[in-house]
Formats: sequence, C-alpha cells, structure tokens
Amino acid sequence: MTVPVLFSGDVLRRFLGAAATEYAFITPDEPRPCFAVLLGTFAEDALVVSDLAFGRNARTTDPSARAEFAAAIVPRFGSAYESPVRAWWFEPADLLRITRDAEARGLDVLGSLHLHPDWHRLGPECERDRPLSERPTPMDEYVFRAAGWPLNVVCYLERRRGGFYYSLAAWDGDCAPLSLRVHASAEMVGV
Repeated sequence: MTVPVLFSGDVLRRFLGAAATEYAFITPDEPRPCFAVLLGTFAEDALVVSDLAFGRNARTTDPSARAEFAAAIVPRFGSAYESPVRAWWFEPADLLRITRDAEARGLDVLGSLHLHPDWHRLGPECERDRPLSERPTPMDEYVFRAAGWPLNVVCYLERRRGGFYYSLAAWDGDCAPLSLRVHASAEMVGV
C-alpha cells in the first residue's frame, strides 16, 4: 500500500507563480520549463511536502549536459529534446546546496515538481497531435526512474478564457500514481 502525498498549499502557490511567469514567455519556438525540488518529511502515514527549492538548468550552460542529451536523450525521445529548455537537467551544485540546506533544516529531498504547459496549443504545428497533461511523458518516466526519488509531481498549466487552469498528479519512482492531497486553508473551506 502506498502512502498519500500531503502537499502544502503555500508550496503549490509558489510553484504556480513561478510557472505562470515562465508560461508568459513561451513562444512557438521556445517552451519554457519550470522545475523545482520538493522538500519535506517521510511520515509513517504520508509523504509531507512542506517546501520547494528552485535551481538552474545545466543544459543552458554546461556542455557535458548538452552532449549527454545529444547522445542519449535525443535519439531515444526525439528531436524536440535538442532544445536546451525542453527538458531539465538540474545544476548539480544547486542540488547539492539544496540538499545540504534541507538537511540543516531537518527536511528531506522528496522529489521533483515540473511544469507541462499546453505546448500542443502554444508550440509549433508539429506538436498539435501530442497533447501534454499532468501525466508523465515517456521522457518523464525515464527521468523518474533514473532519479529514484519517491515523489514526482507533474503540474499541467493552461490559459483559457483569460485565466490559468492547472491540474496536478503525483508519481513514484517507478511511475505508479500516488494519491495527492493539497492542503486547503481555513479560508478556502470557509472554516
């Protein structure tokens, strides 16, 4: 039996704010990623997400990251991943800093959270028949398994009728779905 994920509403708001900022810069030529590391605790009855941390995408600066994508990722998942902003390679120095900071605060690195925009509507014509959602792509599944983190959350974000709409789903390191519960504040539920 898998335990549920108890997700902080504040963490979600922070991520959605960052994701909406990146979304505003998406063009048909450039998807804009948003990726964070999820921090929290392993409780007996749940994975408790209480914070997140952002870092840099090494694919935009590190030649070895670009070379590995060219050699291993692009042949396996397609030319769309030639773009250094199409998929994320977390800057190792940032991940080390985040891990040390989390440990000093008594938190664990639980996993990742990343954005799937409605690229099938915003991107080039060739993307129209490949809609994204809160479900992992084959590339996501590859990364989830390789990272081995117990929690991976995908946030689908789209703009419709003048506003943003999102959906979330959580997956374990083997790409099995996890029950995700976002904390509702007293104001939200009218208490």
